[in-house]
Amino acid sequence: MSERGLREPALAALSLQDLDALVARWGEPRYRARQVFEAVQRRGVLDPEDMTTLPLGLRARLADEVGKPATTLQETRQSTDGTAKLLLSLSDGQRVETVIIPGSERRTVCVSTQVGCPIGCIFCASGVPGLVRNLTTAEIVEQVLQAARHLGGGRPSHIVVMGMGEPLLNLGQLEPAIRLWVAKEGLGFSPRRITVSTASTSALVDKLIATGLRVNLAVSLHGPDDATRSRLVPTNRPGQVETLVEAAIRYARRTGRDATVEYVLIAGENDRPEHADALARLLAGRHVHVNLIPLNPVDHRPDLDAPSGLAAKAFARRIAEAGASVTLRARRGDDIEAACGQLALKRAPGTGEGA
Repeated sequence: MSERGLREPALAALSLQDLDALVARWGEPRYRARQVFEAVQRRGVLDPEDMTTLPLGLRARLADEVGKPATTLQETRQSTDGTAKLLLSLSDGQRVETVIIPGSERRTVCVSTQVGCPIGCIFCASGVPGLVRNLTTAEIVEQVLQAARHLGGGRPSHIVVMGMGEPLLNLGQLEPAIRLWVAKEGLGFSPRRITVSTASTSALVDKLIATGLRVNLAVSLHGPDDATRSRLVPTNRPGQVETLVEAAIRYARRTGRDATVEYVLIAGENDRPEHADALARLLAGRHVHVNLIPLNPVDHRPDLDAPSGLAAKAFARRIAEAGASVTLRARRGDDIEAACGQLALKRAPGTGEGA
């Protein structure tokens, strides 16, 4: 039983070892476990009744005792730049959004880990309602499988855990999801093609290190000092900017994986030359890449705006000239509210919509 008494529709959350034990308990031949696992994790067949390679009796028992799919595709929106946003309904009527970002050589899926978000970054729509609940492992896993189905069977190339919610506050459900994504009998993702983003604390980064997952890490900083960050990220505490950067360095050294700093550029808030200089000093000699993200508009804060293109480029140039590695990210999917910071809680019909 998962959080708040929800029954976990757990088929997408079961490892091959879990299925081995299950079919053995039911007196089925062991090869059935691999058939089920490959059907779910490799081909994205989420409903046991659609697993036509299985006997009818086994299909019925899986549906009855393990459960129906954890997610249902409710709506798809397509951006003019090719980005797609999937609105997924959950078993309790809650909804989450998942984004597919195409590129010349990439098909990236942006995954959510919570309904709502407890961090409350002022520029992000996901945190407006606060935290409603954590997603289950199956609900996390199925977002990638739903995205693969949307791609017409073409598997995604990368996964970024940067959607709704704070991933490291739901690490207990995220960790098994990542292990399912990397399982060679399933999609077989390399951990190098998975990135987990966090705006939380160094202690939670250390918990991620302890899992041994060896995925990439992105730290959402958004300010070069605590005073600036606290205005933008209400959960920030004194000293947290420095400790988060130190945690990112520690993560990179212990795992051998990339660590980046994400920085949303907001006109008049954190985009001045002195902010660029302070960020460059903070990261000097630390071999952390900076990912600059011009603010995407959100309905609940019409007073916030992105800097001009020239100002954003000047900010990036100032950091680069100080010796830091930096990328200025282009907007993708903002016309369908699928860009960074725009994913929002969508409630079931009749209960209203979060912004």
